[in-house]
Amino acid sequence: MHSFNVHKFKSMCRYIIFFLFFGLLSQQLQAQKLNRTERKIVEKVKSLDQESIAFLEKVVNMNSGTLNLDGVKAVGAVFGSAFEQIGFNTEWIDMPAAMNRAGHLFASIDGNKGKKLLLIGHLDTVFEENSPFQNFERINDSIAYGPGANDMKGGDVIVLYALKALAELNLLKNATITVAFTGDEESTGKPLSISRKALIDAGKAADIALGFETATSFENATIARRGASGWRVETMGKRAHSSGVFNERVGAGAIFEMSRILNAFYEEVRGEEYLTFNPGTLLGGTFVEYDKQTSSGEVFGKTNVVAQTAVVNGGLRFISEAQKENARAKMRAIVEQHLPQTSASISFTDSYPAMGPTAGNQALLEVLSDVSSDLGFGPVTGYDPSRRGAADISFVADYVDGLDGLGTMGNGAHTPKETVNLNTMNALIQRAAVLIYRLTR
Repeated sequence: MHSFNVHKFKSMCRYIIFFLFFGLLSQQLQAQKLNRTERKIVEKVKSLDQESIAFLEKVVNMNSGTLNLDGVKAVGAVFGSAFEQIGFNTEWIDMPAAMNRAGHLFASIDGNKGKKLLLIGHLDTVFEENSPFQNFERINDSIAYGPGANDMKGGDVIVLYALKALAELNLLKNATITVAFTGDEESTGKPLSISRKALIDAGKAADIALGFETATSFENATIARRGASGWRVETMGKRAHSSGVFNERVGAGAIFEMSRILNAFYEEVRGEEYLTFNPGTLLGGTFVEYDKQTSSGEVFGKTNVVAQTAVVNGGLRFISEAQKENARAKMRAIVEQHLPQTSASISFTDSYPAMGPTAGNQALLEVLSDVSSDLGFGPVTGYDPSRRGAADISFVADYVDGLDGLGTMGNGAHTPKETVNLNTMNALIQRAAVLIYRLTR
C-alpha cells in the first residue's frame, strides 16, 4: 500500500490551476480579436443551438430523395418559410415536367453595401422514398444518424441559422445576399442549360460564392473541386455459336471488345493527377436493356453464344476543362480500334464543370482562416481536391470567387450510416455568421 504524498498532490493541483488559467486566458485573448459586434454574433448563435438542431431533425425526417418531387418541394417550403421570417424574399423555381426534377428554392435580400454574396446548398438527398434509411436518430449527445443530415441538410441549416443570427442583430439591412438551394444536386436535371440557369445567373451577379457542402474539419476548406462527366461505351459483336469464337468469320464478340477497351483505358488513360474514371455498370450478352433513369438493366445471353452487345456506363473526374478534353480524346482513340468482327462507340455527357484553385479563391480562404483563428478554432488550409466530389458551386466558378466545404461535419455520406456531428454544428454556424458579416462589410 502506497502512502499519500502531500507535496506531490499540491504540485499536481498547482499544475491543474495553471492550465485552467492558461486555457481561460487563451480564450479571452482569442475573444479580443473579435470586435464587439462579432462577439454579439457568437453569443446569438450560441443561443440558437438547440433550435438549430431541432430544425435539422425536422427537415431530415422529411424524405427529399431527388426523384421524390413532392418531398423536395416540402423541404423547400419549410426552409422558405424560415427565410421569410428573417426578412428574405423567396422564390420557388419549377423545372419542366419532362425533366422529372422538383426545382430550386431561392431566397434573397438586396442592400447597397459590401460584397454581394451567393450562398449555395441543396435540398435533395440520395435516399429515395423506398430507402429503408428515413429518420433522424441520435446515437449519443454528439452524433446522430440521418439521411442527408450531413449531405447536406446540415449545411443548409448552417446557412439559415448564420443568417438568422445576423438578422436578429439587425446586421443584414444593407447586405445583398442570395441563397440558392437546388433540388437536384445529387442527380442533376438535364439539360443543364435549364436546370442550372438560375444558379449561373446568380453567380454572374455575385461577388463571392460560398458553398456549404460537408466540412472535412475545422482545419480545411475547399478552394478547388473536380468536375464530373459521364461516359458510355457500346460494343457490338457477331452473334454466333461459341464454337466459332476467334475464327475469321465470328471474331471476338462484344464482351471481349469491351474488355479490350476497358483494359486500355486503365493502362493508357490512367495516371494524371486529379484525373479518375470509373465504369459503374457493365451489361453484356445477346440482348441488353438499360434504364438510365433507374441506373439498372436486364441482360439475356448464353455461355454457348458469342455476345452480340455490351454496354458500360461510367464517370470521369477532372480538375480542368483541358484535362477533361485530353482524357476524352485518349478514350476516343482507344475505342476506334477494334477486335475482329466487332465495332464500338463512345459518347460523353457533361454534368459538373471543374472549380479551379484560383488566386481569388485562395484570398477567400485566407479570410476564412482569419475568422477561424479569431474564433479560437485555428487556421484553415485548402483541402485536396482529389478527395472531394463535384458540387453546385462549380457551375459558378468561372464567374465568381468561391469557397466550399463550409457545412456540417460527419461521416458515411450517401450510405445508411450517414452521421452528423451535432457538437460541432454551432461552432460552424458561428464561423459562417462571422465570415458573412465580415464579407458584407
